Amino acid sequence: MTLTKDHSIRESGLLAGEERRRSQRVIIRVPVTLLVTENGQALKISAHTVAVNIHGAMIVSPQSLDADTMLEVVNGQTDEKIPCRVTRSPRESSEGFLIPVEFTSPSPNFWQITFPPSNWKAPEN
Repeated sequence: MTLTKDHSIRESGLLAGEERRRSQRVIIRVPVTLLVTENGQALKISAHTVAVNIHGAMIVSPQSLDADTMLEVVNGQTDEKIPCRVTRSPRESSEGFLIPVEFTSPSPNFWQITFPPSNWKAPEN
């Protein structure tokens, strides 16, 4: 697993609004399953993270989900699940749909990684 600070992809616009972040984001690919109910049907969607923090994640999914959709995210490494909501409309990318999700309450241990301190800054190149 490779962890890097979001500095390397800032130019892509993926992490626009970084100054408003409540916690540091870590760029990491974690397999996840999205558990969603749409039109009374239970759906399981295989996806992965692009970035995570103690409040949620940016997830790449083959399927789009509407803003404010409630779902559960299952961490593919631990099988732990957590309730979330989609915070805004997903954007389409070459890998799929970029879906920002927020946990219903902060969960610093869900991703099983240690986050950098809130005042940490990437070195300038």
